[in-house]
Amino acid sequence: MTETPKATFASNEAFGRALVARQTFEKEAVWLPLLTVHHWNAGQMSIKGKTFTDCLIEGPAVMAVMGDTRFEDCAMGITSDMRTLLYRPLGEKLAGVVGFEDCSFVRCKFLQVGFTGSEALLEELQTKIGKAPDAARPEGTIQ
Repeated sequence: MTETPKATFASNEAFGRALVARQTFEKEAVWLPLLTVHHWNAGQMSIKGKTFTDCLIEGPAVMAVMGDTRFEDCAMGITSDMRTLLYRPLGEKLAGVVGFEDCSFVRCKFLQVGFTGSEALLEELQTKIGKAPDAARPEGTIQ
């Protein structure tokens, strides 16, 4: 009797599939280019429904904030002027950005990440994020 061979994946493909399947990330560094390319390889053009808690979110990347994506007590970047991290889209569609839809970021720190989205989102980020009220809170922190 001949056994049917089991499907096997190369180690990097197995890693990519596991990364895409995860819904939560906690206390870890997340490199956006890697996370993005694995989602794209899986046919997912945006990252949806994931929760990041106490993570370091690293670029280089521009994050397209979509849907009900939320930021809670996050340090958005090292800057004295939040506008340096914001990009206004010039058209309806965006290319070359990392789309995040219906995700939550809780107490995360962003490094070398820019943000784009609707005019309302950009305005909200500009007004909510300002200079740190004390030395314990880094500049560019959202409350």
